[in-house]
Amino acid sequence: MQAAMELTDINVIKMLGKKYGFKFSKSMGQNFLTESWVPEQIAASIEDIENKTVFEIGPGIGCLTKELLIRAQKVVTIELDKSLEPLLKETLGAYDNLKVIYADAMKQDFTKLVSDNAEGREAAFCANLPYNITSPILTKLIDAQVFSSITIMIQKEVADRICAAPGTSDYGAFTAYINWRCSAEKRFDVQPDAFFPMPKVTSSVICLKPLRKAPAEVKEQKLMQRIIKAAFSQRRKTLLNALSAGLSEYNKADIAKAIISIGMGEKVRGEQLHVTDFAKLSDLLSEKQKISKID
Repeated sequence: MQAAMELTDINVIKMLGKKYGFKFSKSMGQNFLTESWVPEQIAASIEDIENKTVFEIGPGIGCLTKELLIRAQKVVTIELDKSLEPLLKETLGAYDNLKVIYADAMKQDFTKLVSDNAEGREAAFCANLPYNITSPILTKLIDAQVFSSITIMIQKEVADRICAAPGTSDYGAFTAYINWRCSAEKRFDVQPDAFFPMPKVTSSVICLKPLRKAPAEVKEQKLMQRIIKAAFSQRRKTLLNALSAGLSEYNKADIAKAIISIGMGEKVRGEQLHVTDFAKLSDLLSEKQKISKID
């Protein structure tokens, strides 16, 4: 009975909400899917899912979680809203391969979480992420270096930025960071009318696959991250002027020489650089800093 419950049926969603006194929270990004093909297609897109432990954030009433449970060896989902506990027991209680952790995902150590729960299997991540925590959560997931793939549904605008190519208006600091650590592929869009309550924006499903080897190794990762951040902090400025403003420990002449050394002109803007260009620039400035310290 529990497994057969259609969790994308608007009447079922409203019934469960009324039964458990559940109120939809915009602050928690709670918008529930009302089209069954969406969670089915998301779960089905995970490669070799039948041999993996899948980790999720924000199960809601469990429509995507259910599709993951049907396919995966085990699903570990993290839910911030403790009031959903009795509801989830009804909707997902029939599955013995589920573990629900009621906690704040932003405070989780994902490396330890996977180590404690994957049971020796490869770990994948899959979730309909709340829009308000997309960037920080995604950064944590990538930095953990424990997931074979990260499949997420996020705001289309953010998805477009993540998958953008250098030289386009959507390309930015977060794009460069993602490209440094992962390959990114957009799968499909989901229109607002596929949710309840209906959001104001379109969503997109993307898949990130952490790279075994970064496209560019750097001597000082923190310096490269600072360079990327500075390059996009003032998009109207040339890269030279943006870095001069953002990296006060370097003089403008040294920055100009480094930019020319990677084959770029002084008028180039940050959005025109690939992540490998940022890596080369970082290493050149790192060496210049060391020379300055010696002098």
